[in-house]
Amino acid sequence: MSRQIRHVLSSAAASLVAALAPLAAHAEWGNLNMPVGVTELSKQIHALHMTIFWWCVAIGVFVFGWMIWSLVAFRKSKGAVPDTSITHSTKAEIIWTLIPVVILVIMAIPAARTLIAIEDTRNTELSIKVTGYQWKWQYDYIDEKVSFFSTLDRTSNETRQLQSGKDPRAVENYLLNVDNPLVVPEDTKVRLLLTSQDVIHAWWVPAFGLKKDAIPGTVNELWFKVKPGQTGTYRGQCVELCGRDHGFMPIVVKVVTKAEYQAFIAAQKAATAPTVASAATGSAPRG
Repeated sequence: MSRQIRHVLSSAAASLVAALAPLAAHAEWGNLNMPVGVTELSKQIHALHMTIFWWCVAIGVFVFGWMIWSLVAFRKSKGAVPDTSITHSTKAEIIWTLIPVVILVIMAIPAARTLIAIEDTRNTELSIKVTGYQWKWQYDYIDEKVSFFSTLDRTSNETRQLQSGKDPRAVENYLLNVDNPLVVPEDTKVRLLLTSQDVIHAWWVPAFGLKKDAIPGTVNELWFKVKPGQTGTYRGQCVELCGRDHGFMPIVVKVVTKAEYQAFIAAQKAATAPTVASAATGSAPRG
């Protein structure tokens, strides 16, 4: 009987290896896990995620290893006889209650530390109000008096239309590109004040490691600080079902150097100056 059990276990292991071999050869395993991200918080969140993951792996190996060993070592073919006289053990109940409590406390300490960091918006260097609409975002740079809307870019919008005749695979960053990205400087603590004008939306950029709901009549806070040397374009989406065109509401954040950010703000102010002046005088701007 023991040979048969060993044969079954070895066959199962061989089948599992054979099934995973193609995946190991072709899958991008790095994309299966939570990304480390480019912000201080995303690094902490990833470290917490991996800590809890390995705790769960260790618990799973211990529990299932003990179960398999018990099934093999105390099988009927080896003369094992069930002991029906044991009906209660206070010591065993105390042990299997205390061990999970200790494990949960150990897990709760780093989790609480990370949650506190996520909500800590002190020492903010840049505040931006983010308002969700069906189906676009409005960004208001509060201190800079700069405001603009960010919507799905024209190429993606034209391609997504029924009978457009265009191939989505030929469009770069299809449904993940916008006309006006959010521009922020690197190495700067940015606070977002999130709300909505109509229904519930959610602002999420995977590389930042955070997601927060934008709720009508409520202001939620979210902060991030992109590490120096991580300039570039980062993409996300609204991840709260907000209506028929929910899937066409991308988020694009462009992280630039501080000098480039100042140039961007100056350009935005220069572009809106004629409109503001015309509104103040009651005349239309001249072409």
